Amino acid sequence: MATTKVAVVPMKAAQVPKPGADFEIVEREIPHPGAGEVRIKVQACGVCHSDVFTKEGQWPGIQYPRVPGHEVVGLIDELGAGVSEWKQGQRVGVGWHGGHDGTCRACRRGDFRNCQNLKVPGISYDGGYEQFMVAPVEALVAMPESLGAAEAAPLLCAGITTYNALRHSGAMPGDLVAVQGIGGLGHLGIQFANKFGYRVAAIGRGPENAVLAKKLGASVYIDSKSTNAAESLQKLGGAQVILATAPSSKAMSELFDGLGPNGKIMVIGVASDPLEVTPVQLVTGSRTIQGWASGTTADEEDTVRFAELTGVRPVIETYPLEKAAEAYARMMSGNAQFRVVLTM
Repeated sequence: MATTKVAVVPMKAAQVPKPGADFEIVEREIPHPGAGEVRIKVQACGVCHSDVFTKEGQWPGIQYPRVPGHEVVGLIDELGAGVSEWKQGQRVGVGWHGGHDGTCRACRRGDFRNCQNLKVPGISYDGGYEQFMVAPVEALVAMPESLGAAEAAPLLCAGITTYNALRHSGAMPGDLVAVQGIGGLGHLGIQFANKFGYRVAAIGRGPENAVLAKKLGASVYIDSKSTNAAESLQKLGGAQVILATAPSSKAMSELFDGLGPNGKIMVIGVASDPLEVTPVQLVTGSRTIQGWASGTTADEEDTVRFAELTGVRPVIETYPLEKAAEAYARMMSGNAQFRVVLTM
């Protein structure tokens, strides 16, 4: 009896063949999950500035070719061996926190966010710029059905970063909280700060952002191009927290004197040049600087549930997977309004 061969339908992926190379749209065999993993049929994947680590080879140890993407929303398509807590067809997300070792010093203290061997989708293993991806169960986030895939995807990196930084900042409802930058991070930070009950001062460059800032939930708009933003914050009583989202160390440094007593700058915008703050500025008023990076899958679930409850949503531009290179270029241009998302 003759055997019938079943054709294997390939999937499409946007991969980086080597550091600094252009994206390639390729066909790959659909992967199968190993033990403790699931396969996800990707519906949407955000294009984040951190994807530059993969595109340009800026993260040690990346193996190529590599598929970027760490803002993933989709449906579980196949379960690996030993996976019982997740179900086929369940809606899930995968964010920056792509897995942890569970054994390092930080993990033994429950601080999985600072795992010494943290896995990142799109860096440690192939991410969401593809139609199907495989992820370990410790990277999975239960996603609400009411959030569309494209609008939910950026919440798994930009969303959690702003949400988590604000809720750990020490600010209380009614406090003055300033959000520096009205971009991919800042436009979400303003919304979360407003929903947390803060008095929100949005800081941007130029008058053109004033209307948008108020629409997003800012009480006050400060144009740092035409006024001294730190002095403006002091006239409002001094900020308890400044959420620094724009990747400009110079702009962050100039805002420091806008903090009130015991005020804090929460730095989430990544820049390579140093902040310039004197010890006198720190000591006077007992003010501090703190960096914050993302969070765990539990934090990601808190973020999407809070967004679902309060109506916080990213402003997005969508591109099909086949136009991944165009989408990435749009994101890198700084002109996107405000998050770029690939749809499958």
